[in-house]
Amino acid sequence: MKKNILFLIVFLVSITSYSRLKTIHVFVALCDNKFQGIVPVPEKIGNGKDPKLNLYWGAGYGVKSYFRLKTKDWKVVKQLKSSNPYILDRIVFKHATKEVYLLADAYDGEQIKSCIEDFLKASNTQNPIKINTGSKELSFGGAADLLAYVGHDGLMDFEVDITYNKTPSKKRDVIILACYSRLYFSPEIKKANANPILWTTHLMAPEAYTLKAAIDGWIHNETGKQIDERAAQSYHKYQKCGIKGARNLFTTGFKK
Repeated sequence: MKKNILFLIVFLVSITSYSRLKTIHVFVALCDNKFQGIVPVPEKIGNGKDPKLNLYWGAGYGVKSYFRLKTKDWKVVKQLKSSNPYILDRIVFKHATKEVYLLADAYDGEQIKSCIEDFLKASNTQNPIKINTGSKELSFGGAADLLAYVGHDGLMDFEVDITYNKTPSKKRDVIILACYSRLYFSPEIKKANANPILWTTHLMAPEAYTLKAAIDGWIHNETGKQIDERAAQSYHKYQKCGIKGARNLFTTGFKK
């Protein structure tokens, strides 16, 4: 009898633990002076084929560097290679205290269109992928709980042609850190039937401290407005732009 009770307790604990596990997939289009319509940055950080030094990846406030070196909340689980030739670097992180895993993919800056299309498809629950960390098999892509895009707003420069599922299996939360992302991404996010918890209304620097702040709020099940405020506070802290300007820059949901 005691053994049965013990087994039941272990089973219930394992089920509860599993239910708390969440995954985040971050799509990063590497900054590229040559192939993107951006104001040029210094050559070393604007080479879209060199993730190690890239502004949005390996530089101080790039996604990989920031999450790996500048926050204690996230720990590296595994460095991986992707079968997708456009993904030049791939890394998995785990939250230090929560069962939350983050997969970050660095796309060749020349292939920004593919990066954005992959992000939008995943936002529509398409193209789920499995990542084996050695101890766990985790679901990302269209099976992730949260999708994020970081980089230049390529939809200023080109159009995408995606066939969306009209009734995705589950509405995904999305974050889009790019200039004027609400304006340019709204039509596609509506078609994807995704939930934009954070995007922008103006020009911005899509650096990782804002992403980290937004994810913190999401992990704590905060509202879009609360996540919006976290992003604004973080952006003001690093950019010294004034909290009013930062609050005007970030928004949640669709424009009413």
